[in-house]
Amino acid sequence: MKKLVGLFLILFLYIPSLWAQEVHIKFLITSDVHGNYFPYNFITQEGWEGSLARVYSYVEQQRKALNNQVVLLDNGDILQGQPTAYYSNFIDTVSPHITSSVMNYMKYDIGNVGNHDVETGRSVMGRWIRECNFPVLGANIMDETTHVSYLRPYEIIQRGGVKIAVLGMITPAIPVWLPQNLWKGLYFDDMEKTAQKWVKIIQEEEQPDVLIGIFHAGKEPRQMGEYLDNASMLVAQNVPGFDVVMFGHDHQKACEKVDNIAGDSVLIINPANNAFFLGDVDIKLTYDQNSLIDKEVEGRLVDLRKTEVSKDFMKHFDQEFNTIKDFVSAKIGEFSTTISTRDAYFGSSAFIDLIHNLQLDISKADISFVAPLSFDAQIDKGDVFVSDMFNLYKYENMLYVMELSGQEIKDFLEMSYSQWINQMKSPEDHLLLLKEERTGSDERTVFKYFSYNFDSAAGIIYDVDVTQSQGNMIHIKSMADGTPFDLTKTYKVALNSYRGNGGGELLTKGAGIPHDELTSRIVYATDKDLRYYLMETIRKQGKIDPKPLNQWKFIPEEWTIPAAKRDYKLLFGAEK
Repeated sequence: MKKLVGLFLILFLYIPSLWAQEVHIKFLITSDVHGNYFPYNFITQEGWEGSLARVYSYVEQQRKALNNQVVLLDNGDILQGQPTAYYSNFIDTVSPHITSSVMNYMKYDIGNVGNHDVETGRSVMGRWIRECNFPVLGANIMDETTHVSYLRPYEIIQRGGVKIAVLGMITPAIPVWLPQNLWKGLYFDDMEKTAQKWVKIIQEEEQPDVLIGIFHAGKEPRQMGEYLDNASMLVAQNVPGFDVVMFGHDHQKACEKVDNIAGDSVLIINPANNAFFLGDVDIKLTYDQNSLIDKEVEGRLVDLRKTEVSKDFMKHFDQEFNTIKDFVSAKIGEFSTTISTRDAYFGSSAFIDLIHNLQLDISKADISFVAPLSFDAQIDKGDVFVSDMFNLYKYENMLYVMELSGQEIKDFLEMSYSQWINQMKSPEDHLLLLKEERTGSDERTVFKYFSYNFDSAAGIIYDVDVTQSQGNMIHIKSMADGTPFDLTKTYKVALNSYRGNGGGELLTKGAGIPHDELTSRIVYATDKDLRYYLMETIRKQGKIDPKPLNQWKFIPEEWTIPAAKRDYKLLFGAEK
């Protein structure tokens, strides 16, 4: 008997795993939802595979399966993209904001701020945050007066006795894209420096069992003037302590483990955009006598495109859905022909030149810069509705007029086309600068660089010689009225606020203008977004006859015309 008692004593003292307890916590993350709350695209007025209505179905399933041991997080850029958000942002500013209403209904635990949330302006962003029944984080969004975080830097939550810390940050490159009036009184600190500071505080003061980073910044770092954009991977690798780094902003799906400088594994995960996918992270913690002895972290991306829509969600927001549908269905004018961004990559196009004409008409500038903000958008011949305006102009940019020299205009275009056009060595080469991207079993041809930086100009006549490299591609012949173009003369140039603040670096790297000099070049700025003025202009004119201005072309045409047909088919799977 003594031997048996002794054996039990040994087991009790030396095999603690017999008394271990496992706790399972699931983290679900959305990012870059861009106003896609409903399974309906209010821009195309068609059914939509994304949406928070599908996310909610999945979240509720998981809450039931795990006895509410679920943490629901959003990583920003939720206030912009679809007319749903636009309507609450700028049309009905009295009713509860639909974004906070939806997020409260879904019982989000924590939110984060994205650059497009800041883009709505402090009034709109502040209204949304105040209405949320959960904290919205922003450790590196700083008050310029107090030099402390404007929003809560981190939040502590409990699930099943597990102490969880969530640190939220945003890319600091906001001043590169957005005018200061939208974020006046704030500034944005470096992510890695901010993470070093707050992880130390969290570990010393909170001693959490789990540390999550939720960062509205992408995976591949980019230096943009004095700001480092997309620093999420750097933080995961260089700041020890994180179990998971959830990131976004770059719209690129990711789910993998990386090692940090301490040799620990960190899960990084990004569900991309439009609520097509959801980040799903399982953390299983093993405790012995209240001491954490083991932690397992696994993640996956859940494809929600075929998930059943929550009937409860749709019923709850039926009135809001119908209000937005009525808003976008209002007629504002008529187009005499169908226009598409597809033509814009191969020469002067009716789609882009319509915006050029409207910008020049609104601003009375000498020259206009415009890029296709949507890769593949179309507005059909006939009646034009409010919904079409979100196709015509995707973002809530302001219209700027800036003073640029003729040389700066040329250099701006040299950089734009160098990212757009392949330097052709033979007639068989690609006209466009393309890359091959493979996703699973899919294979498609895409641009090497973002097409929203492919600015063309109106107001001048010019050729783009595709056999030449940057610096020698652009040959400006004259102003559009036939008068000479002078490299030494100062011109008034109409362009959007994203570009005017340095977005895409066409003004800084291309034209060579120091970033801190850009503001002094602005001689006019609208007080409302450009889409508003485009809409009002179309309303006043009634019937619009969009036609290409034919003020620029690719040369030599015996090479570029056949190459354009080949590349058009590669990009769009159809004949030009």
